[in-house]
Amino acid sequence: MIRTFARIALIGILFQSITTAGAADRASVLVVVGAAGEKDFGEQFAEWAKRWRAAADKAQADVAVIGLDDSESQTDRELLQQRLGTWTEPSAEAAWLVFIGHGTFDGKTAKFSLRGPDITPSELAGWLKPIERQVAVIDCTSASGPFLNELSAKNRVVITAARSGSEYNYSRFGDYFSTAITDPKADLDKDDQTSLLEAFLLASSAVKEFYAGEGRLATEHALIDDNGDGLGTPADWFQGLRATKAAKDGAPLDGFRAGQIVLIRSAREQQLPAAVRARRDELERDLVELRQRKPKLAEDEYLSQIEPILVELAKLYDAAERAK
Repeated sequence: MIRTFARIALIGILFQSITTAGAADRASVLVVVGAAGEKDFGEQFAEWAKRWRAAADKAQADVAVIGLDDSESQTDRELLQQRLGTWTEPSAEAAWLVFIGHGTFDGKTAKFSLRGPDITPSELAGWLKPIERQVAVIDCTSASGPFLNELSAKNRVVITAARSGSEYNYSRFGDYFSTAITDPKADLDKDDQTSLLEAFLLASSAVKEFYAGEGRLATEHALIDDNGDGLGTPADWFQGLRATKAAKDGAPLDGFRAGQIVLIRSAREQQLPAAVRARRDELERDLVELRQRKPKLAEDEYLSQIEPILVELAKLYDAAERAK
């Protein structure tokens, strides 16, 4: 009887989330195109931005592009800050911030080169701080490594094309990433959708193949951070979708949260309301964290903590199936 009431309650929550989900429960995609410098670069950056817009449109996301159209009243920097200010409304869906262009580093401070005043990692971190929803920052520029160190935070995924500010040569990562986000070949777990992690791995692999094919020393090494420690993990530390190498200081590795973030969802995932998906993802992260702590726990304590997580996950899926 108790289990029956639990199912009924969960089904009620499920339907309530369906009826109350509104515009706020749509993914947000903001693509910022920086100063091109040269015409050829400008054409390439515009094409990458076009791919992102097409992907966002397919995902029925709220999408905006800064840096391609002229604004007489505001700089691109002001437009960026203003747009990020609209992301403070709570949402179960992630917000995607994509930087396309060039970066600089003077030995102390990195910058993303905008038309007009540039932006530093610390400035961007301040603008992102009030945003509580999940945010994915994808910096496809050269010298972008310091942005990862500064932007790393809880409930946030940060990807940079460079591992440090000293990798200042033109970056090709943005080209491959803008393609990977919709490429079925990136779908390593065969769930009919491409996660942020999968796109990162495919783009990184394509960059590596480019330099190897050209017989050139690679001048860019992308990193991903999704655990908030500001260290980042390179693609070659992964086997499939799991990071298998361990950091020397024992720091936890990245990847699981990024593997949950998807822009264009499969038909099956689309049947689940955003609030239900968000709760499922939270429970799955709790499960991973608990399993990482298992060696430090007594067996009875571990079982007592894992049981309610597994039970709620099972009930959630059961309610979702019954609500179809």
